[in-house]
Amino acid sequence: MFLRHLSLVNYKNFDSKTLEFDPVINCLVGDNGVGKTNVLDSIYHLCFGKSYFNPVSTQNIKHGTDFFVVEGEFEKNERTEKILCSFKKGTKKVIKRNGKPYEKFSEHIGFLPLVIISPSDRDLILEGSDTRRKFMDGVISQSDKVYLQNLIKYNKVVTQRNSLLKYFAANRTFDKDTLSIYNEQMNTLGTAIHQKRVEFIESFLPIFIEQYHNISEKDEQIDLSYESQLSDESLLELLKQNIDKDRALQYTSVGVHKDDLSFTIAGHPIKKFGSQGQQKSFLIALKLAQFHFIKQLADTTPILLLDDIFDKLDENRVSHIVGLVKDENFGQIFISDTHADRTENVVKNIHQSYKIFTL
Repeated sequence: MFLRHLSLVNYKNFDSKTLEFDPVINCLVGDNGVGKTNVLDSIYHLCFGKSYFNPVSTQNIKHGTDFFVVEGEFEKNERTEKILCSFKKGTKKVIKRNGKPYEKFSEHIGFLPLVIISPSDRDLILEGSDTRRKFMDGVISQSDKVYLQNLIKYNKVVTQRNSLLKYFAANRTFDKDTLSIYNEQMNTLGTAIHQKRVEFIESFLPIFIEQYHNISEKDEQIDLSYESQLSDESLLELLKQNIDKDRALQYTSVGVHKDDLSFTIAGHPIKKFGSQGQQKSFLIALKLAQFHFIKQLADTTPILLLDDIFDKLDENRVSHIVGLVKDENFGQIFISDTHADRTENVVKNIHQSYKIFTL
């Protein structure tokens, strides 16, 4: 699978921009602020229906205008797939595939698999559990429609249960039977989500460790583990045990929406004990493992976006990663960098077709 053509109108800093891409390597070069990352983000937008860096649609519209349009022409399984994503202030976002709008955006997830590696990935280590859960859910959802639907339903039930708890507090009342309906729904959906996450980590971990050792070229003990309250007790039992706490807090304090991933090196949290270089290698290994995991389950090779990759790794490491396109396991790659000479020096040694775009 590859992106052949991209057209932007009023997207972030672009009035209008059209690009024709190489099916293997594409390099976007230029000074900071010219829009290299915005081009990569528009490609992400086409694949996921939202921005990677700013999911608030109105903030992706160019200043002084009231709408944006992103169009892309992909080649997938010897078929042309035209994707359009548009948004106008005051209306709902529209995503179309070959001219036909999606009724549910979730139907589009996984159709055009993509992995992005960006300096903002450091949030996976530095921020809270929500960021790491989103990473895990994003990887699983690209190849498992049932999981994605269960997740959407589960989050909706949690929101409804929280509203009920707030209603109880505001009206100084309590209805155990009504609450139990939400508890049962949460338990059914949450148990399925938990089981899928357990299976995911079992499959993902060996791939991740292999990628880390390939990048770091060191035999360091790194680990990735899944932390969940459901590992010890059923969600139904946890909800019953914490009902007084939930009533006081007016929100649901237990469930798979509280799960986390633990990142360690030599048995210690990488956030506190990992060097900057180890953390960078850890994050890139996570994303490359995501790439290989999705490729195993999808019917096509994901597109790989490398945003400001030289910020993370030295030139030799970048050469190693880009060199992976020699292997048929990789498909189309996009690279952004501030130094055209440095980028071309890396890609010209790969002996694959490439284009360099100066923005």
